[in-house]
Amino acid sequence: MGKIVVSDNVSLDGVVQDPAGDEGFRVGGWVGLIKDRPELNKLTLDEALGSEAQLMGRRTYDWFAARWPSRRGELADRLNSMPKYVVSSTLENPDWNNSTVLKGDVIHEVSKLKQELDGEIVVPASFQ
Repeated sequence: MGKIVVSDNVSLDGVVQDPAGDEGFRVGGWVGLIKDRPELNKLTLDEALGSEAQLMGRRTYDWFAARWPSRRGELADRLNSMPKYVVSSTLENPDWNNSTVLKGDVIHEVSKLKQELDGEIVVPASFQ
């Protein structure tokens, strides 16, 4: 049985938005870019290598799908090749490799996904 793991960046004062600083938020950039932080890059790579799939909402999917398909390297290769499940009522045909849209009863669909997979199902960058 799969296990849902939430992976968020949260500052001590509760800021979750724009950790890399590339989205233009007033308090963005408090973590920096993964490529500029070797320890963060290793942590992110280890998490991706240790998980079986990613589970995300449409906004998180859109953000990741706009960045990772064009990148190369061990982390990009892993993120681009692993299964991605997107909970959305509006996304129809995801372009990012190995992406599947979960529609309808979200609790049922995610429960079914947990039964089908054996490893960790990581929920990245989602505080809702």
